[in-house]
Amino acid sequence: MRIGVSTSVIQRGRTGIAQYLFALLRAFIRCGREHQFVLFVLEEDLSLFEFAQPTMEIVPVQERFRPAIRNILWHQTQLPNLARERNLDVLHIPSYRRMLWRCPCPRVTTIHDLAPFWVRNKYDWKRMLYGRAVVPRLATRQEEIIAISANTAADVEQFLAVPHERVHVVPNGLDHTRFTPVARSDSKAKAAKLYQLHRPFFLFVARLEHPGKNHVRLIAAFNQFKASTRSDWQLVFGGSDWHGAQVIHAAAAESVFRDDIRFLGFVPDEALPDLYRAADVFVYPSLFEGFGLPPIEAMACGTPVVCSARGSLREVVGDATAIVDPEDVISMVSGLVSVACDRSIWDRLRAAGLKQAKKFNWDQTAAATLGVYQQAAKHLTTARIGAGLQNSPMNWEHSTFNIQHRTSNRS
Repeated sequence: MRIGVSTSVIQRGRTGIAQYLFALLRAFIRCGREHQFVLFVLEEDLSLFEFAQPTMEIVPVQERFRPAIRNILWHQTQLPNLARERNLDVLHIPSYRRMLWRCPCPRVTTIHDLAPFWVRNKYDWKRMLYGRAVVPRLATRQEEIIAISANTAADVEQFLAVPHERVHVVPNGLDHTRFTPVARSDSKAKAAKLYQLHRPFFLFVARLEHPGKNHVRLIAAFNQFKASTRSDWQLVFGGSDWHGAQVIHAAAAESVFRDDIRFLGFVPDEALPDLYRAADVFVYPSLFEGFGLPPIEAMACGTPVVCSARGSLREVVGDATAIVDPEDVISMVSGLVSVACDRSIWDRLRAAGLKQAKKFNWDQTAAATLGVYQQAAKHLTTARIGAGLQNSPMNWEHSTFNIQHRTSNRS
């Protein structure tokens, strides 16, 4: 197959979607050599895809198409033409924000979550409107949809009205060569040198997004933890500023323990495993997740996790974490105290986390994703047969979309 992949939603490599895409492409290189991949990459992101250049075709996209509105228009007007010129069998869009209305080849879209339907003010009003009003109309036109968890798949069927048989659950994977439980002492030394972290600390890795990631309540819980335990623990945030970040910074600045709250900014990929291992406890109190990769990465590094169970998180972390109610500060304080102050709980969660993390593997994710591409490619074959029967090449694109609807209830 000739498989096209749009990459312009990676936000310069600093989002969860970026990590998903990089890991998936690397796995394709390992296990999908019989297929040809064509990547559409914004000019300033080209260096991020150097690992793919020996084996995958890279098509540069002018930088002027980076802003959201221009990027959406580029997807709707120019990408379909590029797909036709490159004779693609399948086109993969790794985010619902760029789903195509029309395309000359079958479309596969990955939906990571439908948070706008669950979290009020998750984004600004324009993004919320797009997510709630435009996305459902686009979703029903996609030949196949990948949901990264069963929870997200259920949301796709409920909120986007996509038939069950067109939604495929393909969980995220984990790079076990990077996220491993090597000696914590070495990682702590690196964290001390790189970030001046010399004391025990809670770690939360996520972009600074309010209210969705729930940083403000975590700060409130940390304040109570410090007041009740009188410990020297720190709270460390790793992640870039995002929507509502100013509210998070303000909450930290108002804390009595503000000197023990650290903001590291975006943590480079190469530094992330050591930061996980250096942390004494990883905390993930998100109000909603379509998957929740950081807790699994922390588990694989041997760090106990305190986590909410919202969205798909319970599905992903299982019984390997201390579960807290993300809207109840007292519940969060209890979770922090129990894991930080009881070594038996710390040891139990560490062992359970290592076991749970073994369930996730990017090679398995890539193999399942290729299976979805193959399912999508059947639409192209059917459409071409239909166009041939009509003996009219001008009707080819029209046939593609009609065939899609006639086969939406396929077995």
